[in-house]
Amino acid sequence: MKIDKKTNILIIGLGIIGGSYAKGFAKAGYKVNAIDTDPDAIEFALKNDIIAKGATEPDRHMIESADLLIFALYPHVFREWIEKNQWYLKSGAVLTDVTGVKGCIVRDVQNMLRDDCEYIAAHPMAGCERLGIHHSDEKIFYDANYIVVPTEKNTEEAVETCRQVGEILNFAKISYLNPEDHDEMIGFVSQLTHCIAMSLMTCNHTEKLEDYTGDSFRDLTRIARIDETLWSELFLLNKDALLHQMKLFTMEISKLERMLMEADKEGIKDMMKRSTARRKLFDKEKQEKNI
Repeated sequence: MKIDKKTNILIIGLGIIGGSYAKGFAKAGYKVNAIDTDPDAIEFALKNDIIAKGATEPDRHMIESADLLIFALYPHVFREWIEKNQWYLKSGAVLTDVTGVKGCIVRDVQNMLRDDCEYIAAHPMAGCERLGIHHSDEKIFYDANYIVVPTEKNTEEAVETCRQVGEILNFAKISYLNPEDHDEMIGFVSQLTHCIAMSLMTCNHTEKLEDYTGDSFRDLTRIARIDETLWSELFLLNKDALLHQMKLFTMEISKLERMLMEADKEGIKDMMKRSTARRKLFDKEKQEKNI
């Protein structure tokens, strides 16, 4: 399915990501409808012309008319929604999502979904420490990566539709990973970083610490302001990959601890040089995007 201005797009879940998707599509001139259990979110989206129509419960007509459905839900809610409401989907509908883990979700949904519809997974590598559509912003995608996560069950047409979503929303880079590689990578670049930020905020109980910190601490702990319901679910769904990455991190920081104990200045400097060299790769990529 090629997305055009006649495509009926339905977003289920108008939080920070679902709301930002809706804003991005609306800004690009696409008609978007939405479903969210929060009436305030629907009212805000309608009042600000982010969506054309909205509902606070699964609306049969809205679902039946949708060509492309985008799910911005907690993983377990996504599964439950498919189980209960897939019978309303039109034949040929394409479903995609924004779920932060894939291995335990993708094949479950694909296996339970009707044969005349197709689910192609995706993961926008963007977000905000604030919650809700009131803080949504389509510009969070402009410097962000977008990952398409196909399986052997996906058609080339659905993969292309999913890629087009990333293109319309102006993601900086679109990549492709299978579900297992995605979860291993996410365990490191996303979940482990949240674990580190959380630990930094809870390991020292000095009073009024906020009065003494500089930019480095604020930068490192920005993501410590976290949705505990969502992220605890994501951690547990991907616990094997996350535990593996935590072990690697613990080994590396233990090396640094040992070098400090042994006053190994050259070893510390070497680790700093390797860290700086690898970080420059990220800076280079960002500079190339801005050219």
